[in-house]
Amino acid sequence: MNSKIKIKICGLTNENDIQIVNRLGIDLAGFVLFFEKSKRYIELSRATELKNKLDGIKSVAVTVSPTVEQIAMIENAGFDYIQIHGSLDREIYEAVNIPIIRAFNVTNTSELSECERLDKIHAYVFDAAKPGSGKTFDWNTLSALGQMSKPMILSGGLNPDNVTEAINTVHPYGVDVSSGVELKEGGKSSELSEQFVKNVRAIDI
Repeated sequence: MNSKIKIKICGLTNENDIQIVNRLGIDLAGFVLFFEKSKRYIELSRATELKNKLDGIKSVAVTVSPTVEQIAMIENAGFDYIQIHGSLDREIYEAVNIPIIRAFNVTNTSELSECERLDKIHAYVFDAAKPGSGKTFDWNTLSALGQMSKPMILSGGLNPDNVTEAINTVHPYGVDVSSGVELKEGGKSSELSEQFVKNVRAIDI
């Protein structure tokens, strides 16, 4: 394996998804918590069961404007990272004791300069204007943001067909996929997930 690009598959919901990511040996596995609007939402207890079956893969609790109580529950469950969409005020930031992956949609990056100074933020995820929509955005807009001190993970409409172009355009630290490797009836496709990972790992950076 030549590629050092990190691979995150997000929105895992069942045992089959876990088997797929374990077989592929990806880096990060995401679980959508406390956000019932998402079709990939699962309860914390179920996410914890699935997380505990990961084989050497780091777990990410994906949240939207979490509360202090939710953060405590996530940390008590043993998640490795918390990914935060929506708001991140001082009280919430101070409550977190695990590394934060701060999510931005491309239409709202005003907070970026402040986040550069926050030690608990491990990395950024850049998503489309509507996170979870499975739609891409103009990757060239990221170059306008300038040099960042923290790793950048590219998300938003990635799939096996476009991930090579995305990586060659953006040169991210990692890539994040969800809908691009899903079955129509829900859950992850073994074939699509395998092709996505194969295409990422074929890139020698």
